[in-house]
Amino acid sequence: MGSVQYHAYQLQKSGKITSTRQGLYKLHFQSGVFQEHEMKIFQVLNQETPREILMFIIEQKNPTQTDIVNRLGISAPSINWHVRRLIDLDIIDEVKEGKYKRYSIRDNVIDSKYIAELLKTHHPNLWNKWSNRLVETFLSLSDEEK
Repeated sequence: MGSVQYHAYQLQKSGKITSTRQGLYKLHFQSGVFQEHEMKIFQVLNQETPREILMFIIEQKNPTQTDIVNRLGISAPSINWHVRRLIDLDIIDEVKEGKYKRYSIRDNVIDSKYIAELLKTHHPNLWNKWSNRLVETFLSLSDEEK
Protein backbone atom coordinates (compact mmCIF):
# COMPACT_ATOMS: atom_id res chain seq x y z
CA MET A 1 0.00 0.00 0.00
CA GLY A 2 2.85 2.35 0.79
CA SER A 3 4.34 1.85 -2.66
CA VAL A 4 1.01 2.62 -4.35
CA GLN A 5 0.60 5.75 -2.23
CA TYR A 6 4.13 6.87 -3.08
CA HIS A 7 3.61 6.46 -6.83
CA ALA A 8 0.18 8.12 -6.71
CA TYR A 9 1.78 11.04 -4.88
CA GLN A 10 4.54 11.26 -7.51
CA LEU A 11 1.97 11.24 -10.34
CA GLN A 12 -0.03 13.95 -8.59
CA LYS A 13 3.09 16.01 -7.90
CA SER A 14 4.04 15.87 -11.59
CA GLY A 15 0.51 16.95 -12.58
CA LYS A 16 -0.46 13.73 -14.36
CA ILE A 17 -3.33 12.96 -11.97
CA THR A 18 -5.55 14.85 -9.56
CA SER A 19 -7.20 13.42 -6.50
CA THR A 20 -10.12 14.11 -4.24
CA ARG A 21 -10.79 12.75 -0.78
CA GLN A 22 -14.12 11.15 0.05
CA GLY A 23 -14.27 10.07 3.66
CA LEU A 24 -11.64 7.38 4.13
CA TYR A 25 -11.09 7.02 0.39
CA LYS A 26 -9.06 9.00 -2.07
CA LEU A 27 -10.14 8.97 -5.71
CA HIS A 28 -7.62 9.63 -8.47
CA PHE A 29 -8.38 11.04 -11.91
CA GLN A 30 -6.25 11.71 -14.97
CA SER A 31 -5.49 15.44 -15.11
CA GLY A 32 -7.38 17.49 -17.66
CA VAL A 33 -9.72 14.67 -18.71
CA PHE A 34 -12.62 15.05 -16.28
CA GLN A 35 -14.50 18.17 -15.26
CA GLU A 36 -15.44 18.89 -11.64
CA HIS A 37 -19.03 17.67 -11.94
CA GLU A 38 -17.86 14.43 -13.62
CA MET A 39 -15.57 13.72 -10.68
CA LYS A 40 -18.52 14.27 -8.33
CA ILE A 41 -20.62 11.80 -10.32
CA PHE A 42 -17.81 9.24 -10.19
CA GLN A 43 -17.68 9.65 -6.41
CA VAL A 44 -21.33 8.58 -6.33
CA LEU A 45 -21.00 5.80 -8.90
CA ASN A 46 -18.15 4.21 -6.93
CA GLN A 47 -20.34 3.59 -3.87
CA GLU A 48 -23.22 1.13 -3.95
CA THR A 49 -25.92 2.87 -1.88
CA PRO A 50 -25.62 6.37 -3.37
CA ARG A 51 -25.37 4.80 -6.84
CA GLU A 52 -28.56 2.81 -6.25
CA ILE A 53 -30.35 5.93 -5.01
CA LEU A 54 -29.21 7.92 -8.05
CA MET A 55 -30.23 5.14 -10.46
CA PHE A 56 -33.64 4.86 -8.78
CA ILE A 57 -34.18 8.62 -9.09
CA ILE A 58 -33.31 8.38 -12.80
CA GLU A 59 -35.68 5.42 -13.29
CA GLN A 60 -38.64 6.81 -11.36
CA LYS A 61 -38.19 10.50 -12.25
CA ASN A 62 -39.43 12.20 -9.01
CA PRO A 63 -39.56 9.63 -6.21
CA THR A 64 -40.21 10.45 -2.56
CA GLN A 65 -37.95 9.34 0.26
CA THR A 66 -40.53 6.66 1.11
CA ASP A 67 -40.32 5.32 -2.46
CA ILE A 68 -36.54 5.08 -2.15
CA VAL A 69 -36.74 3.39 1.26
CA ASN A 70 -39.24 0.83 -0.04
CA ARG A 71 -37.16 0.05 -3.13
CA LEU A 72 -33.75 -0.24 -1.49
CA GLY A 73 -34.83 -1.68 1.86
CA ILE A 74 -32.61 0.71 3.82
CA SER A 75 -33.74 2.77 6.80
CA ALA A 76 -35.16 6.25 6.24
CA PRO A 77 -32.38 7.99 8.25
CA SER A 78 -29.74 6.22 6.17
CA ILE A 79 -31.46 7.19 2.91
CA ASN A 80 -31.76 10.76 4.21
CA TRP A 81 -28.02 10.88 4.94
CA HIS A 82 -27.12 9.66 1.43
CA VAL A 83 -29.65 12.01 -0.21
CA ARG A 84 -28.17 14.97 1.71
CA ARG A 85 -24.74 14.07 0.30
CA LEU A 86 -26.14 13.91 -3.24
CA ILE A 87 -27.76 17.32 -2.73
CA ASP A 88 -24.51 18.75 -1.32
CA LEU A 89 -22.66 17.44 -4.39
CA ASP A 90 -25.18 19.31 -6.59
CA ILE A 91 -26.27 16.10 -8.32
CA ILE A 92 -29.92 16.02 -7.23
CA ASP A 93 -32.56 18.54 -6.18
CA GLU A 94 -35.15 18.29 -3.45
CA VAL A 95 -38.63 19.72 -3.99
CA LYS A 96 -41.20 19.87 -1.19
CA GLU A 97 -44.65 18.73 -2.25
CA GLY A 98 -47.03 18.97 0.70
CA LYS A 99 -45.64 16.80 3.46
CA TYR A 100 -43.42 14.86 1.03
CA LYS A 101 -40.06 15.66 -0.50
CA ARG A 102 -39.43 14.58 -4.08
CA TYR A 103 -35.99 14.14 -5.60
CA SER A 104 -34.84 14.69 -9.16
CA ILE A 105 -31.61 14.96 -11.12
CA ARG A 106 -30.27 18.51 -11.21
CA ASP A 107 -30.89 19.11 -14.93
CA ASN A 108 -29.19 22.47 -15.16
CA VAL A 109 -25.79 20.83 -14.48
CA ILE A 110 -26.19 17.23 -15.66
CA ASP A 111 -28.88 15.01 -17.08
CA SER A 112 -29.72 11.34 -16.75
CA LYS A 113 -28.46 10.55 -20.27
CA TYR A 114 -25.08 12.04 -19.37
CA ILE A 115 -24.87 9.95 -16.19
CA ALA A 116 -25.84 6.85 -18.17
CA GLU A 117 -23.11 7.62 -20.72
CA LEU A 118 -20.47 8.00 -17.99
CA LEU A 119 -21.64 4.75 -16.43
CA LYS A 120 -21.56 2.97 -19.79
CA THR A 121 -18.11 4.28 -20.71
CA HIS A 122 -16.28 4.01 -17.39
CA HIS A 123 -18.17 1.31 -15.48
CA PRO A 124 -19.27 -1.24 -18.11
CA ASN A 125 -20.12 -3.98 -15.58
CA LEU A 126 -22.40 -1.64 -13.66
CA TRP A 127 -23.90 -0.42 -16.94
CA ASN A 128 -24.81 -3.99 -17.93
CA LYS A 129 -26.45 -4.63 -14.57
CA TRP A 130 -28.37 -1.34 -14.69
CA SER A 131 -29.46 -1.71 -18.33
CA ASN A 132 -30.81 -5.21 -17.57
CA ARG A 133 -32.79 -3.72 -14.71
CA LEU A 134 -34.26 -1.07 -17.02
CA VAL A 135 -35.29 -3.72 -19.56
CA GLU A 136 -37.03 -5.68 -16.81
CA THR A 137 -38.84 -2.51 -15.70
CA PHE A 138 -40.06 -1.76 -19.23
CA LEU A 139 -41.17 -5.37 -19.74
CA SER A 140 -43.12 -5.38 -16.49
CA LEU A 141 -44.83 -2.12 -17.50
CA SER A 142 -45.81 -3.53 -20.88
CA ASP A 143 -47.18 -6.68 -19.18
CA GLU A 144 -49.32 -4.51 -16.88
CA GLU A 145 -50.83 -2.68 -19.87
CA LYS A 146 -51.95 -5.97 -21.41
